[in-house]
Amino acid sequence: MTHDEAKARIDALHRAFPKEGLFSEKTWRWSPEPFPLPKSTVKQLERLGPLLRRFQGTCNTFYHRSLKGTLPSWIAEYADAGKPDWLLEMSRDSAIRDELPQVIRPDLILTEDGLAMAEIDSVPGGIGVTAWLNEVYSQWDPTNRLIGGKTGMLAGFRRVLIKGGDLLISDESADYRPEMAWLARRLNEVFFHEGTIWRALKADDFPAAHYRAVYRFFELFDLDNIVGARHLGQQVNEGIAKVSPPYKPYLEEKLWLSLFHSHLLRPHWIRELRASNEQFLRTIIPESWVVDPAPLPHHAVLPGLNINHWDELANFTQSERELVLKISGFSELAWGSRGVHIGQDMSQQEWKDTLDNALASFGHHPYIIQRFHKGKRVVHPYWDHETGKIEQMEGRVRLCPYYLPDDEGNAALHGVLATIVPAEKKLIHGMSEAILVPCVIADE
Repeated sequence: MTHDEAKARIDALHRAFPKEGLFSEKTWRWSPEPFPLPKSTVKQLERLGPLLRRFQGTCNTFYHRSLKGTLPSWIAEYADAGKPDWLLEMSRDSAIRDELPQVIRPDLILTEDGLAMAEIDSVPGGIGVTAWLNEVYSQWDPTNRLIGGKTGMLAGFRRVLIKGGDLLISDESADYRPEMAWLARRLNEVFFHEGTIWRALKADDFPAAHYRAVYRFFELFDLDNIVGARHLGQQVNEGIAKVSPPYKPYLEEKLWLSLFHSHLLRPHWIRELRASNEQFLRTIIPESWVVDPAPLPHHAVLPGLNINHWDELANFTQSERELVLKISGFSELAWGSRGVHIGQDMSQQEWKDTLDNALASFGHHPYIIQRFHKGKRVVHPYWDHETGKIEQMEGRVRLCPYYLPDDEGNAALHGVLATIVPAEKKLIHGMSEAILVPCVIADE
């Protein structure tokens, strides 16, 4: 691509950029080129969406079976830790017994060996950003290689609120308010002929008596800070209102990734998912453990870590600490990069203190430990606004595929956002030095 062609694309991005922005007071590096993915990777991503829907459905089933006593009680005890009783009661109501999130977005690290899942985001940002990027980049996609196409993200999200509705954004999630406002406005523009209306509202602005469908863009730990949120949940249980994702805090725990690797539960996972699907997920979900301080018998060890006591993990050398310690959920530290600690980046004392804190928090805020999978190095162009030139950045990539309902209600791939950060960064998330671009199927 020539300098003039690249500049023309950057200028087109500037012209199309919403005047109110997409992220509140945040910027990123713009690139004239989308991020290419091999067809084999795209096929994996397409397979992953329906499997993650089944995975979440299985988590839902396991939780209720645990409450009934047909699976171990510690499953529900793990998932319920730290939640208020009123929310637990609301989440177990029969009216939402089978409800699952309609937007599924895993965070996937692109490694030398394939894909590694860091988490499944329960209330994912980037929906509006990815929809906007796909719209703009589609004009440079003559062979239809852009994943999701021009309006795939919009069409998918429309099915979440098929008759219109309100996107409620909390103050905690205020950074994402501009992109959700753009998303609502764009839905109204594209689907105006249907006579439906979508609105983006501050979560505190909607009335207690609410009869429109709601997309919840607020975390459940924040419910007590949102006027009317508890009443809205009660209306859902009474069949008056509808909210997605549902008020199910137990489904929003990262510890399910650890329970997926439980030897005791593996036959149940295989039965629910089928052996080939379970094996496929094992290649993507890193080995993980719940940081549970319960003592082990003297002759037992934690599989994979080969330790009998957490003190042994605290004494791991830096080279042995290719591990990530993170809070499981229901906390202001459980989203973004907050509450994430990479063992290799910490001193021995910092690692020990952080692990001790995780053990002490077990009863109200469980933590998990995951194997750390380092992202592969890639090179991608970006536009340097200071020099007015195209530069090449060596970086690492996080892929965020968005699975939204198709016409049959299946979790289908509607777009993929690539976040490319400088190679020396360990945590891959949105930052001013990051490149954000949509993904295309690579020419082979």
